[in-house]
Amino acid sequence: MPPLDPAAADMAETFARLSLELHDADGVEETIDAVVQFALQALNCSFAGVALNTRGSKPQVAAVTDPVVADVYDLQLNSSIGPLVTSLRERRTVLIRDTGADNRWPEWAAKVAGLGVRSVLDVPLLTGNDTTRTVGVLGLYSPFPDAFSEDDEAIAHILARHAAVAVASARHDETMTSAVDARKLVGQAMGILMERFDVDGDRAFAILRRYSQDNNVKLRDVAQQLIDTRKLPQHSYGGSAR
Repeated sequence: MPPLDPAAADMAETFARLSLELHDADGVEETIDAVVQFALQALNCSFAGVALNTRGSKPQVAAVTDPVVADVYDLQLNSSIGPLVTSLRERRTVLIRDTGADNRWPEWAAKVAGLGVRSVLDVPLLTGNDTTRTVGVLGLYSPFPDAFSEDDEAIAHILARHAAVAVASARHDETMTSAVDARKLVGQAMGILMERFDVDGDRAFAILRRYSQDNNVKLRDVAQQLIDTRKLPQHSYGGSAR
């Protein structure tokens, strides 16, 4: 196999370092920060950001390297119109070579050009074997028109793939940790009720669940309240735990 040219070798080493950083990142926030900082180093962009998909609500702005990126995102998320929204919804890359000349989203493009952003590259963060799950979108921005080359786009796709897997993994780990913590809290709260009111585990859990449902409070929050205050309002279980 012929040796890699110096530029390719440097990029391979850079991605190897990124993989290690993402693997060692502590949670979603640190993972996203590593991604956007890498984008500034490896790509011809001046600003970068990541917006993440969330269940039942509009995308969350997870990281930006400059306040202008937050402005670019807000213009789209508040109107549900623009390349970020399109990339997220249609799971495809959107390239704007010049916001001063692009006519796909003219009102948005004019405002973004007014912010000093001329080139935009939005790349979806896709996971799954068939890449049908969209974790979010990596946004790359430059104050110069036609800033992104084919090589930039190819590198951005590789970065997005690394980022999608890392974010999905970090989210899973946080969810699992949260679930374990919730079970521990509920177990402690059940123990308090069982000791105080001499009820079995099923009855103790029923008390917590009823209070959660009647007051529209998450079960783990009910448990935390009981642990902190050592009491629940009497109306939550009709004045008696039996």
